[in-house]
Amino acid sequence: MGSCCTPDHSCSTDGTTTAVAVAEATSTVYAVSGMTCGHCETSVSRSVGAVEGVLSVAVDVAGGLVTVTTDGAADDAAIGAAVDEAGYELTGRA
Repeated sequence: MGSCCTPDHSCSTDGTTTAVAVAEATSTVYAVSGMTCGHCETSVSRSVGAVEGVLSVAVDVAGGLVTVTTDGAADDAAIGAAVDEAGYELTGRA
């Protein structure tokens, strides 16, 4: 049986090395007006979640806040357009 160790003393079972690049996740909190219920939460979550680079969306209807986690810097214009498309108004970063 052959060893899984390579001549440079690294372990490998198939002779290949896989590098995984992990993007730096960034969370940004936005103030959004007009949200009043669970339907509002769902609409904003779906619309903002569809923006390229968005990893997750958390909506606080009572507080009027939307926390968006992205795989880099948040695109405020794209997120604002998505909130507008959902029928609400992004009033700025909180």
